[in-house]
Amino acid sequence: MAGPWVETDILHHGAEAVVYSGSWMGRDAILKQRQVRKWRHPDLDERLLKSRLSAEVRLLRRLHLVGVPVPELLAVDSSSGWLVTNRLPGRPLFEHLRSSGHSDMLEDLGRVIRSIHAAGVCHGDLTTHNILWDDDSGLSIIDLGLAQITEDLEPLGLDLQVLNECLKASHPSIKGAIDRVIEGYSSQGGDDVVARFNEIRGRVRYHG
Repeated sequence: MAGPWVETDILHHGAEAVVYSGSWMGRDAILKQRQVRKWRHPDLDERLLKSRLSAEVRLLRRLHLVGVPVPELLAVDSSSGWLVTNRLPGRPLFEHLRSSGHSDMLEDLGRVIRSIHAAGVCHGDLTTHNILWDDDSGLSIIDLGLAQITEDLEPLGLDLQVLNECLKASHPSIKGAIDRVIEGYSSQGGDDVVARFNEIRGRVRYHG
């Protein structure tokens, strides 16, 4: 890609997209390039690529507009399958929790998640890898590639369950982690979502 983008590194090479770090018109930035899926018919793949990219753009704009700490959209080219956002400060919460054990931000995380849900958005992959922590600017949420606009309780409750499973598996030394997240979440409303989360958690325990 030419023009105002200057690449410095590849951050992630996944099945759906490659994520690069670099700069856009002098600003620290992230470029996400959607991958062509060669096993799909080219026309179908192009339609899916454009629709998923457009959905991610709408979600970023929607959340940014209501003040949720997500990346700011700087540029997009749906025909080529890429978008550029600013690079947010901090490192993945996964790394921070594993290295420092400092977890005072979990109640704040619950409040941030509630603000996402209150905007009618389900994240779809809410793990500590997709949450950034910075000592100065606090929490931010990244990687909305699987997000969707919905007010259905099930996917919102599943967001919390995905995070619950992540906290138990990756951060077992932090006792009562999900309860602290839920405490922050509930302080902003969303009792119906919490009830659905508890229902989902109960189903998982029963079948487990």
